Amino acid sequence: MIDHLFVADAAWLGADDLAGPTAVGVCGDEISWIGPPSAAPTAVPRTHLDGILLPGLTDHHVHTALIDPAELLVAGVTTLVDLGGMPDDLWPLVERSRNDPNLPRIRAAGPFLTAPGGYPTQQDWAPAGIALEVDGPHSGAAAVESLLPHEPITIKVALNSEAGPVVDDATLRAIVHTAADHGIPVTAHTQGSGQTLRAYQAGIRVLAHTPWTETLTDDLINDLARSTTIISTLDIHGWGTPTHERDTALRNLHRFHAAGGTVRYGTDLGNGPLPRAVNAREVAALTEAGLTPVDILHAITSSLLRPGVPADLTAVPVDPTTNPGALSRAITIHKAGMRGIR
Repeated sequence: MIDHLFVADAAWLGADDLAGPTAVGVCGDEISWIGPPSAAPTAVPRTHLDGILLPGLTDHHVHTALIDPAELLVAGVTTLVDLGGMPDDLWPLVERSRNDPNLPRIRAAGPFLTAPGGYPTQQDWAPAGIALEVDGPHSGAAAVESLLPHEPITIKVALNSEAGPVVDDATLRAIVHTAADHGIPVTAHTQGSGQTLRAYQAGIRVLAHTPWTETLTDDLINDLARSTTIISTLDIHGWGTPTHERDTALRNLHRFHAAGGTVRYGTDLGNGPLPRAVNAREVAALTEAGLTPVDILHAITSSLLRPGVPADLTAVPVDPTTNPGALSRAITIHKAGMRGIR
């Protein structure tokens, strides 16, 4: 069954090159049909789109308490992953985003888990309630259990030894094991000497940032590449101005990607003067780190255009498989379950 057809002269379906004329049939929240326009049912309302049709785009690291998430939806970002927010505000926003046509879909970790007095509790930017302080294995496990009713997409742990105390190894393992018992991955903010290695050894398999405070060893890079996803956030280091931290992060990500590691596009939106759209500087930095245009498309899209996935559709004006900078000009065509956004 098809409620509406969206037709474009070209689309990206996951390959190295664009597909030709493509029609996407939407039924409720899902894509129900995809194929050439000539094969599409005729007695269905259809919209012809300008530009290149893409899946919805995802920013894998934002802080919705510090931005207006509605601005992202207009700019083609149909899904946000909030990696640290105040529970009283965040969980209702997550629920509202499922059906609000003016919001991207928001998935969230909830508050940071951190040591007493640890990052980000002492930061000027951090609102009250953005972190849960845990002081041992029992406390760490209990903190994870307290978040389960909200169905977090991940658990966020702060391992920032440059900004205060960090949880010990036993507490870190308790957090990871409790989350794993419920099928939830743990994401770590690692900052300071040895913190990325600690995260890896504890079983953490997502890094919220490309490590920038140290050059990772070849052995650790290879271990991470086999099992860990890194969220890029390269542009937070200088916002377009070259810095030592940016150079270190770029080298680490370049080596990680070359070793076969999985990279996801993320900006840490809310952290400084970052655009409320796909960040062209972040995309350019990913290119510097060795990602091809198609690699970048995979890093920024959560699923390909195919039946059974959420009906999130975006469009860009020129071919993103040769010009990934076009992603900064994306617009949202459709959010799952909603029509007429564009």
